[in-house]
Amino acid sequence: MAQLFRHRRHPRMGSRGQPEESRAAILQAAAQEFAEHGIAGARTDAIAREARVNKALLYYYFKDKETLYGAVLDNAFSGMKAKVFHVLDSDLPPREKIMAYAGAYFDFIASNQIYPKLMQREMMRAREGNSVHIDRLVKTYFQPIYRRVGELLRKGIAEGEFRKVDPAHFVPSMISMIVFYFSSAPVMHRIVHFNPLAPQRIAERRAAVLDFISAALFLPGASGAPGVHK
Repeated sequence: MAQLFRHRRHPRMGSRGQPEESRAAILQAAAQEFAEHGIAGARTDAIAREARVNKALLYYYFKDKETLYGAVLDNAFSGMKAKVFHVLDSDLPPREKIMAYAGAYFDFIASNQIYPKLMQREMMRAREGNSVHIDRLVKTYFQPIYRRVGELLRKGIAEGEFRKVDPAHFVPSMISMIVFYFSSAPVMHRIVHFNPLAPQRIAERRAAVLDFISAALFLPGASGAPGVHK
């Protein structure tokens, strides 16, 4: 009876009649496994067990581990793109929009803290020439976001709101301030002797990032709206 009760509390999702739920569970479990062990060390049986599906169903949705890994990357970066494009497509003035963009990017990473690990691992694979996904990721996600943020920076510069910065340097600087904080959290924990991933510390970091961006980018005395720090 106890076993039956546990089974009802944690039902297996190994049914092809639940394609969306099963696929989402596999992607979530795979993201964690790939982030922790990389594609070489990740085990499909561990992914199937965590997703509560059988391996046959896993391979029904994804023909091999590389295909699953690519789907995990697409799932991660498509979510990020949707989040920031919601801001970039808005009619906010340049100052408010750049701060809202940085805040949206920060919030997405803070809510998906395994993604910096995935990003780092894929960048390392690309550097070593082993990534079969990097060209697609760049074309589908990275370039469109970079292009839109670059356009926003140039608009703010032209309107006298922003300092004359080079998007090729400023954009990755903004991203690095956000991503590095989460990827370096274990080391920072030892340096600062508090948990940098505690909710209060994350909120403090968010405010610090936005303050840093506004100080580095906004021209003093410009007429635009102040930065969004909430």
